[in-house]
Amino acid sequence: MIIFNQESKSFHLKTKNTSYVFGFAYDKFLVHLYWGKALNVDKIVYEDFIDFSCARRNMCANDYLDIPVSRDILPMEFSTFGNTDLRTPGFHAQYKDGSRITELEYVSHKIYAGKKPINGLPSTYVENDSEADTLELLLRDNLTGLEITLIYSVFEELDAITRRVSVYNGGKDSTVLKSVLSALIDFNSKEYDFIHLPGAWARERHVKRVPLFDGKQIVDSARGSSSFNHNPFFALAEKNTTENSGSVYGFNLVYSGNFTAGVEVDTYDTSRAFIGINPFDFAYVLNSGETFDSPEAVLVYSDNGLGGMSRIYHKLYRTRLCRGKFRDIERPVLINNWEATYMKFDEEKILSIAKKASEIGVELLVLDDGWFGARNTDKCGLGDWFVNKEKLPSGLDGLAKKINEMGMKFGLWFEPEMVSPDSDCYRANPDWCIHVKNRNRSEGRHQLVLDLSRKDVCDYIIKSVGDILSNANIEYVKWDYNRIMTNVGSALLKPENQGEFYHRYMLGLYYVLETLVSRFPNVLFESCSSGGARFDPGMLYYMPQTWCSDDTDAIERCFIQHGTSMCYPYSSMGAHVSAVPNHQVGRTTKINTRGVVAMAGQFGFELDLNKLSEEDLATAAELIKTYKKYGEVFHKGEHYRLSNPYVNNYMANEFVSEDKNTVIVTIVGIKATPSDAVRHVKLDGLCADAVYKNADGKEFTGDFLMKVGLNTVISGDYLTKMIVFEKQ
Repeated sequence: MIIFNQESKSFHLKTKNTSYVFGFAYDKFLVHLYWGKALNVDKIVYEDFIDFSCARRNMCANDYLDIPVSRDILPMEFSTFGNTDLRTPGFHAQYKDGSRITELEYVSHKIYAGKKPINGLPSTYVENDSEADTLELLLRDNLTGLEITLIYSVFEELDAITRRVSVYNGGKDSTVLKSVLSALIDFNSKEYDFIHLPGAWARERHVKRVPLFDGKQIVDSARGSSSFNHNPFFALAEKNTTENSGSVYGFNLVYSGNFTAGVEVDTYDTSRAFIGINPFDFAYVLNSGETFDSPEAVLVYSDNGLGGMSRIYHKLYRTRLCRGKFRDIERPVLINNWEATYMKFDEEKILSIAKKASEIGVELLVLDDGWFGARNTDKCGLGDWFVNKEKLPSGLDGLAKKINEMGMKFGLWFEPEMVSPDSDCYRANPDWCIHVKNRNRSEGRHQLVLDLSRKDVCDYIIKSVGDILSNANIEYVKWDYNRIMTNVGSALLKPENQGEFYHRYMLGLYYVLETLVSRFPNVLFESCSSGGARFDPGMLYYMPQTWCSDDTDAIERCFIQHGTSMCYPYSSMGAHVSAVPNHQVGRTTKINTRGVVAMAGQFGFELDLNKLSEEDLATAAELIKTYKKYGEVFHKGEHYRLSNPYVNNYMANEFVSEDKNTVIVTIVGIKATPSDAVRHVKLDGLCADAVYKNADGKEFTGDFLMKVGLNTVISGDYLTKMIVFEKQ
């Protein structure tokens, strides 16, 4: 619900449990008034939210002689560069005459039911107009003719608010956009902790929580993708906020490219949170009559702690970001041959893995890297998307038929955004890669990145992938992206437009993905980027799951999946049982441990099943049966993090089914201990008066399980338990 008060010129955005309030102070300044628990107020009085007497401090300049208030002190809802607000601006541009001042004035607004898509960009959506209300607030710089529309959508039942910015050049001259952030909010305190998800390859999205400090705390990417190093998510939590209680504010960007996200604490101990496209190396020329749309930011407030925030994101993304046939159905259990064979395989080897997989209930075989061109090592072949008949004499169509005859689906790995210098594609089109004339073309993994700012390159990818998918029964695609961008430039962009490259690349990628997923609605697409370097909402819009990490070690995955779940649902996490000793860290864990950790996500195997013992094969088959029985509970149920693995020596997760009748608890010992330790794992989200029975027939009340908890032993051998309760 969105309420506009004409008298106070204020807007009240209401979800089921929250309120978000802003308006025009002195009829001039667009100020942020409140975001938090739902308010029941009929009239907004600005003085009740802002002490204007404190907004007259020394060394602050005033914009107007008749208004004794500086914008540098006010809590702004959106801020532009060039006026008296000297904090991080939400908008910065340079005009034809060299000036960089933007002064916005209110023009109009409209409120309507529903939510519009963003041209060329992914975003959350509604299936009917009653699910959300939208506010479009039009502001104009009367001197230049530039118009900025602030767009808010309110998902009332899902308790989320989205923000974005649309910029229209209504002047006669071109304008260079230097920064267009998607959301900016001022808080009247700095007493928050900054929570974000840093990492590296094979160590993605670990949780970091630190206090805010004076100055700027920023996480970002300038690597061409949302990156291993940081995720386009952060949260501000009050000091006493825990997993289960306290106030927390979440910010997430629906974008897969360069981003910035952070908080600036000023000298008066107020905090400005912001998120959007990274302004570093960004200079977008907006010609007269053109529009630029920012990516969408998703804002979530919860007073039920970090877990409450996460569950809002999970449901929103699972139901109103992911799309298509595979959004709501359980997806197949798969086996991928990568860690089993790497590129050293032939048809006979793949079929031997498939035969054993079919015997234990695996439903899909995925053929990974090495099936195309002259691809026997990672030094050649990318871009040559035709089958290697020496390895696969029956071709993809023949292999797919043989896999199908075993009762399984067939899937295929691609890395369409890349090209090897040693490839027919590169030799024919050396200017198709990202490069700068007369400069070195640096390689990563012996490959270059194709220039997706070019439509001819995008169309080549669409045709190459489309032809493969049209000529064989391929029902799954793993879409990989294995290096960062360097030597950034495009052969087709004019000199003055080179600063648009990173964003135009993303627009090209999204165009390619939209075309392919629309053309092949029955193909399940999974995103990958050397594991989790593009685990972001932008990719989830096109592909409902992402390979969580190349690190398949069960214990490391506990930390990675724990961090990922801060914002993203388990239904979006690709998670596999791999061989031991693990190929990334060398650790050996029991197959049951590997299975219990993996089955909370999109379950699969990444090994040669022919090398397993009969006992482990039997366990694998049982894991599949368990997953098939409880997959919907893991993926559609509410998720509760019962243990912090950074503090405790165990990882515990709880999943409560949509109907509240089934409860699954998984517990994994993650640290070596010299002897067994007893822990009481307290559950959450249960009906206090209800009775819950486990597989042994033992009954507990919900009240007991939430207050006393499960009495369990944590041992140094990575002891793993999965306990299922049924409500009586």
